[in-house]
Amino acid sequence: MRYLLIIYLLSLSLYTHADDSADYLAARDAFRNGQLQKLPDYAEQLKASPLLPYIQYWQLTSRLKTATTDEIRYFIARNSDTPLSNKLRTDWLRQLAQQSDWSTYLNEYPLVVNPDLSLQCYALQGRIQLNQPTAIVEAKQLWLTNKDLPSTCNPLFVTLINAQQINTDELWQRIRLLLANNAPASAITWSEYANTPLDSKLINSANSNPDKLLSNDKFTQRNQRETAIYALTRLATRDATLAAQHWQRIKEEFNKADQQYVWGQIALYGARQHLKDAYSWFERSDDTQLNDEQRAWRIRAALWAGNWREVQASILAMPDAQRNESVWRYWLARAYKTQNKVLAANTLFATLSKEYNFYGLLAEEELGATLTNLTININVSNDEVAAIQRIPAIQRAIALYQMDLRTEANAEWSWATRNFDDRRLLAAAELARQQGWLDRAINTADRTQQLHNFDLRFLSPYRDTAKQYAKQYGLDEAWVYGLMRQESRFVSHAKSGVGAAGIMQIMPATAHWIANKLGIKRFQTTALHDLDTNMQFGMYYLKTIQQSLDNSDVLATAAYNAGPGRARRWRAETAVEGAIYAENIPFSETRDYVKKVMANAVFYARRFNQPDTSIKTRLGTISGSSNTPACGGTDDNAPICAN
Repeated sequence: MRYLLIIYLLSLSLYTHADDSADYLAARDAFRNGQLQKLPDYAEQLKASPLLPYIQYWQLTSRLKTATTDEIRYFIARNSDTPLSNKLRTDWLRQLAQQSDWSTYLNEYPLVVNPDLSLQCYALQGRIQLNQPTAIVEAKQLWLTNKDLPSTCNPLFVTLINAQQINTDELWQRIRLLLANNAPASAITWSEYANTPLDSKLINSANSNPDKLLSNDKFTQRNQRETAIYALTRLATRDATLAAQHWQRIKEEFNKADQQYVWGQIALYGARQHLKDAYSWFERSDDTQLNDEQRAWRIRAALWAGNWREVQASILAMPDAQRNESVWRYWLARAYKTQNKVLAANTLFATLSKEYNFYGLLAEEELGATLTNLTININVSNDEVAAIQRIPAIQRAIALYQMDLRTEANAEWSWATRNFDDRRLLAAAELARQQGWLDRAINTADRTQQLHNFDLRFLSPYRDTAKQYAKQYGLDEAWVYGLMRQESRFVSHAKSGVGAAGIMQIMPATAHWIANKLGIKRFQTTALHDLDTNMQFGMYYLKTIQQSLDNSDVLATAAYNAGPGRARRWRAETAVEGAIYAENIPFSETRDYVKKVMANAVFYARRFNQPDTSIKTRLGTISGSSNTPACGGTDDNAPICAN
């Protein structure tokens, strides 16, 4: 009876605010349309609603230039349980920076949660204006990072250049970083502060036709050398071998440091292209100057070549922070094991096996077990769930979710739960599940550190429909769920920035191809938001690409994300274990995707009581590229080989 009462009270609380949606949406439209005179009336109508802070935020931000400091601070203090407080403080800081009110800015800046780079640059600029000497050192560190900096940082760096706090070499270091990240316009702009600026026509030529530009032998000036290095980098992204040939011809015109830098760039792209020469190119670079990405690909190149001694040496040479990542602890343990350093290997495996991720699963199997500790499921009480529901910020998040305002709802939810301990996270995840907010349920349950609930982490909605099509197309249900979880977190109306739609995130062109294969006439892509249609199409496509790729789940998973042409091309010439193939996928998004999908499949297999939960079995061995005919054509996203 008590449980029913709790459910009734929760439902009543949500129903109480259900009628707020019309007024809220009308107020939002009024704000967007500049009809600010209507906002006081909506604020009055919503005065008992958890959504009232939004109306008040719109009222205040619309007159931020004239608002008093007391007004702004009052709103922030009164609404500290909503992300709007942080958003208003951020808006206010930008206004203060424009007014050069650095004293107030620096008082408020430490109170911002997760300040972006723009705010960081303003803070440094303010500290320099107030003669805080350490600010110059920090600003120069930011100048020389690999980060893509916003234009609002430019005044800070111009100040440093004009004050001769950034010297010529440091200026060219930044220009080189920009060119390496293929940001030529910014590089050209900053080069105007150098004695010999970059030639925009030559930079464009280096990008569009690097082979032609490198035929020139005139590299006497700094701008000419940097242009040549940019051309070599652009060429290496397409053909590292050709870039190495050009570099071998002209490298003597460059100093030793430049030579080592270029070899590091060519080696990076050579490793991504799985070239045998990649590791020897890395050996010609300067280990101490390699960035995190280059160090990672040096190890991947050694893995691809089966050179375990080099795997060990390269991992041990990493900075502590990078070396302690799960990925490199696992491969270091594997390197130890290959060299019969059993104790060192098992020590690392034992620690890793406690982590519920791709490498934790692999490590557990190295110790002779398969997902042995999934049975420890922490369940929260109804009272704990009810306590979470009584939090105004949670009520506000759910109200926004029910209005299908997912961006605002997700922001509210993340803000409300950001400091929750494990039990409160699990209670919040259970509440989200009860509300049908499946992606928040999964993401919230995923954040626990010590106490876990794998039923919440690995929800399995729409099971009847999924089982039907998995059986029809002969697919492993656990693998399908692992993929759907990664694609959409089971949001049936999800749509990606590139147009992929539905629970299995199917691209429109692929959907039309599938419809044609299934004999469906007059297909409209809006049908992809129908759960039944989306699952049928997604599983038909998944089975099709699986069959075209040696029936490999790993290759099919990579293909589902990046296109079958790429997945096929990424194979080695000879057979390689699935984990090494996954580690050497050139695209970071696809590499991470494959690892997560394959790990998800293991957890779902256990949830579905499947007999085999081995991740190594699922990863298998990827056959060599010489064993399977290549597809005709060059379309990486073509569903299967020409047929």
